[in-house]
Amino acid sequence: MKSQESRREFLAKSSVLGGAAAGGLSIARSAHAAGTAHLRAVLIGCGGRGNGAIDNCLEADEAVKVVAVADAFEDKAAKAAERLRNHKTYAARVDLPKERVFSGLESFKQALAVDCDLVVTATPPGFRPLIYSAAVAAGKHVFMEKPCCVDAPGYNVLMQANKLADQKGLKVGVGFQRRHTPSYMETIARIHDGAIGKIMFLRAYWNGSGIWYRKRTPEQTELQFQVNNWYHFCWLSGDNICEQHIHNIDVCNWAKGDHPVEANGMGACTLRYRGNNKGMGQIFDHHFVEFTYADGAKMFSQCRHMPNCFNSVSEAAHGTDGESDCKGLIKGKNEWKFSGKAAKNPMVQEHIDLIQAIRNNLKYNEGYHGATSSMTAVLGRMATYSGQVVKWDDAVKSGTSEFPAKLAWDAPATVVPDANGDYPIPIPGVFKPY
Repeated sequence: MKSQESRREFLAKSSVLGGAAAGGLSIARSAHAAGTAHLRAVLIGCGGRGNGAIDNCLEADEAVKVVAVADAFEDKAAKAAERLRNHKTYAARVDLPKERVFSGLESFKQALAVDCDLVVTATPPGFRPLIYSAAVAAGKHVFMEKPCCVDAPGYNVLMQANKLADQKGLKVGVGFQRRHTPSYMETIARIHDGAIGKIMFLRAYWNGSGIWYRKRTPEQTELQFQVNNWYHFCWLSGDNICEQHIHNIDVCNWAKGDHPVEANGMGACTLRYRGNNKGMGQIFDHHFVEFTYADGAKMFSQCRHMPNCFNSVSEAAHGTDGESDCKGLIKGKNEWKFSGKAAKNPMVQEHIDLIQAIRNNLKYNEGYHGATSSMTAVLGRMATYSGQVVKWDDAVKSGTSEFPAKLAWDAPATVVPDANGDYPIPIPGVFKPY
């Protein structure tokens, strides 16, 4: 019965717009339908995606004003603030005195204490449940990048925060830009209307050549090195199945209107940390997962970081009456091709949609499918790391935390290199999922 209830909750909550004004508490003072007052935003996480996300937010609405930034690293916070102050387009809407430029592992708390309406957070994913929960508790609307968690305890924190956001009438956006792309939106709507019949299986891919790496410097503590190289550590990124492949997994869940109930898979670290790359991190360089939904439908998932191999970033759905690429094409009994207009940059559109919901007090909480698709990716990683069949309910109940017990630059890291400088990499058949 538990899994049935969780699926019902997922289906009930996964809609982006509820279509009616949220009842209960009043929304932030600046969210007037007329849109004349500033929407005061703070940025938490000043890396490449954070800088991009705040630019997207500023482009989305002329009333957005940036009033604080925060990052774990002082130089990143300072550079982001300086870039915004001198921005050729948005400088007039930037109010960032030095006292509202915060740094440190818990600088998000200082940012949340600033008089603001909207939090834009794009920290390494491992921090996201903590920051999202704190933002909602502080009564802020939130835009958070994906993935939204890297482990089961993080998922549970997200779901509790989602419920509190609803109770407070807060609006939540998540960085799944495909959900704001017209070709995807219309195609998925047609799939839901039965254009390809009953879905039998789905395919999801994020296969590419590799990612960045930042060299260790002598003055760094172990934790500073890991946070600076967050993609290479499971507690920070969730591995590439969470960090990038989450987009494709989310599209498949969206098309299916559900989340998987179990997963089995295989994967390893074959090339990533060999030779000159020795001792750089601990994540796999390839995963393959067979997810199973409650009705027996499958999702076959591939993600890989290896040069000179087959590359694809895509999704597909196969049904009893046809198939679709999920983004504009349906083949079979109901042939169709998207012919509508391309919208704005979908990474801007997702902010437009969130801000319009704030202004008009519409029910809007993307945190549910943000959490559920993120947990789907975590489920897949638990399966590939362990080589075992991992069930959703067991994983959500018993999955362990990847996060450090203490947040401080001189605190012990959750993983440390051995005498040879190598980090522990999970071994299928030995690693325990929980």
